[in-house]
Amino acid sequence: MIHVDNGQCGLCTHFGETHVVGIQLNQIRENHEAPETLLDESGHPKHAALHLKVTPISGCDGFEAVKMSSTQGSGVGKKVRA
Repeated sequence: MIHVDNGQCGLCTHFGETHVVGIQLNQIRENHEAPETLLDESGHPKHAALHLKVTPISGCDGFEAVKMSSTQGSGVGKKVRA
């Protein structure tokens, strides 16, 4: 497992938008830890056409933090604009 800091893809609203399972994504965001081998496409609108593959510890200037709620179930976090 690798540690994920604020500002890195694993804690961005665009990471895992279409591919990562919601439960796994919630665990990454709650624990700030992710599997070392996890890759996903960047879902950021400015990067979508490039089909970039990123890790949870990747980052870009388009970071948008996800706000986690304490009542959140198995779905993904609520989107918050930075």
